[in-house]
Amino acid sequence: MAKYLAQVIIMGAQVVGRAFTRALRQELAASRTAAEARGQAGEKSAAASSISGISLQEAQQILNVPRLQAEEIQKNYEHLFKVNDKEVGGSFYLQSKVVRAKERLDEELKIQSEEEKKHKEHGQQET
Repeated sequence: MAKYLAQVIIMGAQVVGRAFTRALRQELAASRTAAEARGQAGEKSAAASSISGISLQEAQQILNVPRLQAEEIQKNYEHLFKVNDKEVGGSFYLQSKVVRAKERLDEELKIQSEEEKKHKEHGQQET
């Protein structure tokens, strides 16, 4: 009886191990594909995240902007900056997070505009 129980446990562990390995390989392949798709802009964006200490997604969440639109970013920034002013009972910590988020999103907009400019120049050179 104990022998069969041990065999069932070993078989179960093997099945789980294979499934885990397959899932890990799929995740690595998807990660490589996404990284290749991002290309150079992705590298610049990752560098900006590293320098600023805040990811693009976190910055978008802080300023509550689903898309990178300069007007919406500025409007939300101004509102959140005023609301979190210490003189009106706000939090300096939150206000500084708002400033860092705005800086990160501004950097991302700059990266995107540089990439668009490169694509336009490259397109004009081909014609």
